[in-house]
Amino acid sequence: MEKGVAERLDELYARYNWREFVHPDPLEFLYDYKDVRDREIAGIVASSLAYGRVAQILKSVSSVFERMPSPSIFLRHASRKSLRKTFKGFKHRFTTAEDIAMMLFGIKRVIERHGSLHACFTACLNNDDDTILPALSGFVKELAVESDGRCNSLLPLPTRGSACKRLNLFLRWMVRKDEVDPGGWDNVPASKLIVPLDTHMHRICRALKLTQRKQADMRTAVEITTAFRTITPDDPVKYDFALTRLGIRDDTDYNLEIKELRDLGDRELQ
Repeated sequence: MEKGVAERLDELYARYNWREFVHPDPLEFLYDYKDVRDREIAGIVASSLAYGRVAQILKSVSSVFERMPSPSIFLRHASRKSLRKTFKGFKHRFTTAEDIAMMLFGIKRVIERHGSLHACFTACLNNDDDTILPALSGFVKELAVESDGRCNSLLPLPTRGSACKRLNLFLRWMVRKDEVDPGGWDNVPASKLIVPLDTHMHRICRALKLTQRKQADMRTAVEITTAFRTITPDDPVKYDFALTRLGIRDDTDYNLEIKELRDLGDRELQ
């Protein structure tokens, strides 16, 4: 029997969806935190800094965690003033010490109001929503309360059209649970997740004809997610990690892999 797209994607998942293929990726920091209360804070910090050169990302994320060994305990005793002092001098591209301090203070306040970031997100989640997008918008607004509703470079507002790749990456890490994604947010359905879309994933999905849109924005991310949902309705971002290994790892042939997937898709459409 001729192999189909779904079967080929499952082969890529089986080959690359292992922890040995995670490094270098800020996701690796989450494995250090067994307590979900620590992991969710670590996750939003690591994902929010996931832009730029990967070596600098890992250096910046490590710098933050060196200053807060147990994130939940650290924030419990932190104040706005102490956070500014702790992160004085921190810089990650255009993210400033003030940005990181205010985001962490916003996280602290959300935890005080809701008990955890998980509880805050689920409070924003409606069972009738097709995706997590409405809940994500509410979640970011909660985090931005301490900044008078303004979001800094670390917390983009989904309502402005951005693909919010880093926030959707954070949700993938916390909601899914397999050999790569550690999970912990059990009350959020994986079926509602949105693909974390950046230029690399956008290029792959255009090659696979999952979208024809030229902008890597939220509308495109939702369109691509809808396409993946026809293959795995309960887990539309299942293949995200495996697909993004293509063209990143030295042991992959990006052009060959994409050509094979594209050819399989063309045959299925005939």
